[in-house]
Amino acid sequence: MYNDPEAGDHYFQEDSFSEKSIRLGFIRKVYAILFLQIGITAAMIALFIYVDQIKEYSRDNPWMWILAFVMTFVIIIVLACCPDFRRKTPINMILLIAFTVCEGFLLGTVSSHYGRDEVLMAIGITAVVSLALTIFAFQTKWDFTMMGGLLFVLVIVLFCFGFLAIFIHNRILSLVYASLGALIFSAYLVFDTQLMLGGKHKYSLSPEEYIFAALNLYLDIVNLFLFILSIIGSAKD
Repeated sequence: MYNDPEAGDHYFQEDSFSEKSIRLGFIRKVYAILFLQIGITAAMIALFIYVDQIKEYSRDNPWMWILAFVMTFVIIIVLACCPDFRRKTPINMILLIAFTVCEGFLLGTVSSHYGRDEVLMAIGITAVVSLALTIFAFQTKWDFTMMGGLLFVLVIVLFCFGFLAIFIHNRILSLVYASLGALIFSAYLVFDTQLMLGGKHKYSLSPEEYIFAALNLYLDIVNLFLFILSIIGSAKD
């Protein structure tokens, strides 16, 4: 059977173009979902720092915080461990939005314990840092997707450090803990961004995993915000 070399090259280019188009569509979908999550979360935080009645009502009804925490934990387990729920529309979007609302409520509750200026400063710094890290992840030749094991170990160390900080109340220790947390989740943001990008990186997510990719990036940004807010609070104290 005769094979035309030019035809072969043509099909290869078409396949390559198709793969890039799918990946670009995947990236656009992930960031669209991520911006929706950030918008919902920002609105929830704004309610808590600008509307005193909501702040006082949440403090007078701690069951709401407990319910939101339990729902957040259950939904994230379902999304992380059940691919059928994570990939099936519209159940995946319903679960993700429910998770985001619960997470926004928790973040709003935490933010209500800080000054308004401190929260706004933390939001601004988080936005700038996240944008800078995203640009870095897109442009750098370093492959962070191979650092998953190392980052997981660092999170375990951070967890142990945080458990120790509960019993030792020291401002310097709190600053060190928050700074380490911010650095680790900054690295995680680059790691998860490159997993989404695919291409030349060693590991990548399937285009079907747009919910999982958006959830990863959202959690990285949320944790980064919490640690930056803690740094600002500790520094001002």
